[in-house]
Amino acid sequence: MARAVADLGVAATYSYAGRVDNPRPQPLPTRVGGFGGAEGLARHIRDTGVTHVIDATHPFAAQMSRNAIAACQQTQTPLAALTRAKWTAAPGDRWQRVPDIASAVAALAGPPRRVFLAVGRMHLEDFAAQPQHHYLLRLVDEPGTLPFAECDVVVSRGPFSGEGDTALMRRHRTELVVSKNAGGTGARAKLDAARALGIPVLMIDRPRLPRRVELTSVPQVLDWLAHSGVDLGV
Repeated sequence: MARAVADLGVAATYSYAGRVDNPRPQPLPTRVGGFGGAEGLARHIRDTGVTHVIDATHPFAAQMSRNAIAACQQTQTPLAALTRAKWTAAPGDRWQRVPDIASAVAALAGPPRRVFLAVGRMHLEDFAAQPQHHYLLRLVDEPGTLPFAECDVVVSRGPFSGEGDTALMRRHRTELVVSKNAGGTGARAKLDAARALGIPVLMIDRPRLPRRVELTSVPQVLDWLAHSGVDLGV
């Protein structure tokens, strides 16, 4: 998205929360850090003359998205969300869907298993409530102190391959995958590997958000910008 906007010469700023130690470089002016909630974002929109907002945050960054919706309503600024299409179960998948993180933690009650916990580092503390399992964690950055007595850590950044994730799960003798329904292609490989190996998946549904314009591709966002009064030079 950032590359498409930059290539068109549109004045834009790329903003991210700064939760990744080594983010990928972007072709736009970049700001790092939060805004101070919806009120802070609304103030930033007014102070900097922002005319349009594209919410391209992770589908599970729900509070950021809620703040964007509220701030854009306050300032009457057009907002569109660039969202990844949700993953859906295919023949051969063994999914158990749960509505949220708390439900996923509760679903792990029972005897010890070898669990591929593919939820990112933000929610690891929640799963410490089920310490009987041996967890496999795959994280973008080297972690600090972890809340598990029994775990293996793989530091790697996607996209991943089905073959690679199949080998990973075999090597770690994975018995269950826990995943957020993030959508997209870069992290789907673990689901394909789980299907190939007959491993069950505990799939966490996305959080509910207020209604907003949701688009699923960069061309759709560019079309939305053009129809919202942005001069794309084409």
